[in-house]
Parts: sequence; structure tokens; C-alpha cells
Amino acid sequence: MREKYSAFLLALALLLPLSACGDTHASSSPPPTDGSTLAVHFIDVGQADSALLLCGGESMLIDGGNVADSSLVVSYLESQGVDTLDHVVCTHAHEDHVGGLSGPLNACTANHVYSPVTEYDSKAYRDFLKYTSAQGLEVEIPVPGDAFSLGEARVTVLGPVKEYSETNNTSLVLRVDFGETSFLFTGDMERTAEADLLDAGADLSATVLKVGHHGSDTSTSYPFLREIMPAYAVISVGEGNSYGHPSDDTLSRLRDADCTVYRTDRQGTVVAVSDGTTVSFTTETDAAPAPGRDGAAESAYIGNVRSKTFHTETCSNLPAEKNQIVFSSRDEAAAAGYKPCGNCKP
Repeated sequence: MREKYSAFLLALALLLPLSACGDTHASSSPPPTDGSTLAVHFIDVGQADSALLLCGGESMLIDGGNVADSSLVVSYLESQGVDTLDHVVCTHAHEDHVGGLSGPLNACTANHVYSPVTEYDSKAYRDFLKYTSAQGLEVEIPVPGDAFSLGEARVTVLGPVKEYSETNNTSLVLRVDFGETSFLFTGDMERTAEADLLDAGADLSATVLKVGHHGSDTSTSYPFLREIMPAYAVISVGEGNSYGHPSDDTLSRLRDADCTVYRTDRQGTVVAVSDGTTVSFTTETDAAPAPGRDGAAESAYIGNVRSKTFHTETCSNLPAEKNQIVFSSRDEAAAAGYKPCGNCKP
């Protein structure tokens, strides 16, 4: 395993939370007993996705990163004492999600393996099927409404609610409830599937959002985010990636939603631990997360340096972060030659 994890794993062993929140959401999970916890490990696999969930002696692995990440994920499982995976989830068939699952399926005993499809034309997916078959298992395709337990946590399948030709939109959407807290995983689902999920009336409220599609602007739309209203968001993304992820627009929307944002390109592996009431975070590096507006310095108006207009902090037409300038008052914005936005009418 990479040496950089050693100090981080010691911090996990000592359970040193970096922050906590008493935010509560509706939950279908009964209150945990005997001091049990749900730990969600957002593993740093660069420009890819992998999360390990541990609760009540049971484990679930959601995605495994790229093929090249397979040994890293196996090493991480070993560091957590995991040799049995009660649930293995391939959110969708793209290589940066399914590619690294072959190693864990080869190294660990699995009980259930889920995917939105049973066929996909890539070596990474065929290897995933091969190692699933070697376990004597078949890939299960869950449907909205399916649910299962993970220790004292409850996992509910919310989507996809339709069939899609775009692979990202086929992503399995999972809500994990533990006491009064919840986690939402959306794979790489994009705006079309987000809108369909909203139309279906899914209960999306969550304490922690695993941000879709590595923070791409194609996901995490305003209507979708308003329905979730997360206190925290985690973005799995590679440092200096060629896609420009996470998008400035997505970060702006998360800031509008008052989320505290953790990113694997800045914080490394991020571990969220819920006691059923609050969620605390431990990170691999000392880099601070981006606070929501309530944790930031007070500011009154946001100017757009390109259009020379200024907005309230909650305006839906806020510019990308790189094009923003902060004014402490309306008069200051006007004196700088900025005009009020016609939408929010500051």
C-alpha cells in the first residue's frame, strides 16, 4: 500500500474527526444502538470513483476506480481488515468505475454484486463479469424501490428510473440511511436522469452527497441539489485532470447550497463517520475543505467581472468562480460601475 496512507490510517484508528454537523434528515433507518457507526471511505483513486462503506461488521464497495487502481483498492480493503464484501456495486460500466473491481472480487469473498447492466463491450467490464462468475455469483440488476441492510444502515435503490442510451445516465443511484443521517451516491448520472428522478418523486434528501460525475457541469443541477439539500459534498476527482473537473459552475452551485465541500484531489482519501445523529470527517491531508457560505467571510454581493453585473449570494445566475468579485455593499458595487442583476434584483 502507498506509504502516504500510513499517518492517515493512524488517524482513522484514533477516530479523529475534523468537523461535525448535527443536521438531520428524514430516514428509513432505525436509530443505531450500542454506539455503532457507519463509516464511508471515499478512496482517493484519482480521476475515478471508489467508496467503501462499513457498518455493523458488514461492508459494501461502490465502484473500484480504473483498472490501474485495482491493487490500491485491494490494499485499502486489507488496511481496513476487509476480506468479505457483503455488497459490491458497479454504478455503471465505464472503466473509471468498474475497472478496479476485478482485484477486490479476486481478493475478497463477495455475497452480492450489482450493476445496471449485465453486458458491456469493454475488457474492463468483461473482467468484472469473469471475477463475479468465479465467485459463483451472477450480476444482479436492482430496480428502484429495492432495499437491503448494511449492518444497521439501510440501502435503498432510487434509480435509474428509465432506460438510457447514455451510459452515465444508467448509473445506479443509492441512498444509505443510518439513524438521522443519510448518504446519496449518484455515479455519473447527468441532468436528464436527475430530472427524471425528480419527476418520479424520489426522496433525495441527504446529509452527505457524493457529487455526480466528478463535479462535471453535466451533473448536480440546481433543481436536483435543492431537493437534496446536503450539509456536505464529496467530489472524487484527479488533481490537474484534463476534463477541468470539478466545474466552476458546479462548485458555485454547491456553495449556493451552503455545502462544505471535500475533494479527493485536495484532501486525499476522505472518511465520513456517522453515529446516527452527526457526521464527522477525517482526511488524508491537512488541506481544509471549502466551507459553505455560513462558514465563509460575510459578503453582500457577487459581481460578474465579464458582464459588469452584480448579484445577491443566492442568485441562480451567479457567474463561474473565476469571474466573480465580492462587494461588501450595494453602493460599493455601483461605485465600481456594476449594474444590478435583472433576475435577483439586488
